[in-house]
Amino acid sequence: MSTVNTPSAANSTPPAPSPSPGASAPRTPGRFTSLGPVGLVLAGGISVQFGGALAVTLMPRAGALGVVTLRLLAAAVVLLLVCRPRLRGHSRADWGTVVVFGITMGAMNGLFYEAVDRIPLGPAVTLEVLGPLALSVLTSRRALNALWACLALAGVFLLGGGGFGDLDPLGVAFALGAGAMWAAYIVFSARTGRRFPKADGLALAMAVAALLFLPLGIAEAGTRLLDPTTVALGSSVALLSSVLPYTLELLALRRLPASTFAILMSLEPAIAATAGFLVLGQFLSPTEAAAIALVIAASIGAVRTQIGRGKAALPAEGQ
Repeated sequence: MSTVNTPSAANSTPPAPSPSPGASAPRTPGRFTSLGPVGLVLAGGISVQFGGALAVTLMPRAGALGVVTLRLLAAAVVLLLVCRPRLRGHSRADWGTVVVFGITMGAMNGLFYEAVDRIPLGPAVTLEVLGPLALSVLTSRRALNALWACLALAGVFLLGGGGFGDLDPLGVAFALGAGAMWAAYIVFSARTGRRFPKADGLALAMAVAALLFLPLGIAEAGTRLLDPTTVALGSSVALLSSVLPYTLELLALRRLPASTFAILMSLEPAIAATAGFLVLGQFLSPTEAAAIALVIAASIGAVRTQIGRGKAALPAEGQ
């Protein structure tokens, strides 16, 4: 039930100056509210999918859990050094939100990389994105957003070839689990962004995720985690798949309702397909291209709906 309240809370807080003056363009909040968050989400999606493609090439070196460990550790170190978050002055509820956010991030990453270790990148992302799509339907209070979600869902299944029966069942289960964690990530990223200034909450949550995953990574990869080439590649994956996208998404969720954000996540299979083509040499069939067009149309529709809603609200606010 708490998930249902997130979009309205996020949608009602944009005018408040306290959460984000240093994180976004403070001079033109109205324009940034309608366009800026969308650009942040798209940039984050491009970064995370190309990072995922790079991670696939790293798995033979360190294994799925080893890659996740390197990614989370490197991301935590970078964010802690850059943000230097305060450890004092936070309530118990603030820390609880950060810890749950960190657990969610760790679980989402671990489940996804276990899935990619068993099934191709495109189907894995296609299955994973069902989590945000389900969230968009559950949290939206407008029938039009449900229509965009259904259109995106049709594209997602078309991109998966209409079924996933030939895939490893365990890989499919991991991908679906990652999708559920992705939906939770959207909710707790928004809550963390409202409770902590700039990216401080993200830095603390990333440290929590890294500490939780460290024993798992050591158990699977052992001394391979210390190989210089593996560390360098893992750090690159961390920057592309964690530091940049999570920061951009956290900033976007301060001004973008969770329902619209979740539908924008349906672009991920399309971006993953592009990354697979450029990095892994995977080609698109006509059916996959049509599926991508459906997903993009749904995302554009969701964004236009949100922008129109924001413009319609301006006269009432002026009165």
